[in-house]
Amino acid sequence: MTDHFADLPGGPRICYREDGPADGTPLVLIAGLGLDLTSWPREMTEGFARRGFRVIRFDNRDAGRSDRVKAPNPGKLRQLLARPLPDAYDLGDMATDTVGLLDHLGVGEAHLVGMSMGGMIAQTVAARNPGRVLSLTSIFSTTGHRRVGQPARSTLLRMARRPARTVEESVTGHLAMTGHLGSATFPLDKDVETAWATGLWERAGGRRARSGIARQIGAIQASGDRTAELGRITCPTIVVHGDTDRMVHHTGGRATAKAVKGARYVEIAGMGHHIAPDLVDRLVELTAGLALDPTGEQR
Repeated sequence: MTDHFADLPGGPRICYREDGPADGTPLVLIAGLGLDLTSWPREMTEGFARRGFRVIRFDNRDAGRSDRVKAPNPGKLRQLLARPLPDAYDLGDMATDTVGLLDHLGVGEAHLVGMSMGGMIAQTVAARNPGRVLSLTSIFSTTGHRRVGQPARSTLLRMARRPARTVEESVTGHLAMTGHLGSATFPLDKDVETAWATGLWERAGGRRARSGIARQIGAIQASGDRTAELGRITCPTIVVHGDTDRMVHHTGGRATAKAVKGARYVEIAGMGHHIAPDLVDRLVELTAGLALDPTGEQR
């Protein structure tokens, strides 16, 4: 549970943690919008570690304990109109951070697992660095095409609310948003979510975390439609999505699977935009199954 730091050449300082055997096959977990490395359920990291993977998770730039980018934030109107600032970083820059961390750790190849924005980053790494990616698991993510994967109006209204000013407001807001994005089929654990949201506030430096989210949204918008690029992915790929997702409509997952040649699409009934406790084992099994070759050995 120790935080480590990597100073990337020409890039931000990235905070990361490792779990599992040091000599295991590397498996990288890439978090979503505004989330940090602790957003991955403990049971999920432990599940991968028990299967012999060297689990690497990290805070994206502008999240957790990684560097905040010294750049202006896009205003509300720019975000609403999907007009990022001209000098905004994009998903390609965040993918470069991921590869830079692998280089820092001396990792040549790895399995990638990304959720939401993290899925977009993982897709970009796989498309641009095919020799570095053993397999790709994209969880409730999308292609960037405007006609698919769009959030519900109710979600956009919640995202537009005033940012939290205290840890108490942050926790209350997180529980409300997670309750909105989750589902009755796969309920959240309120105690776990409360503890996570409290920890996130502290790791992210309190109120300054909101500015990072705005720039990450700008990165997604600056990247546009990535459908053609996804066609260059050659590694074994599985795309997982829920049919009740209010943040990224399941059309985004279907479009992703269609764009990646040979990708397997798994749509889970009742799953929203949240990795609930009752989903962890299934997600671990889906990823681990993808990471094994026909003989049962790790790729």
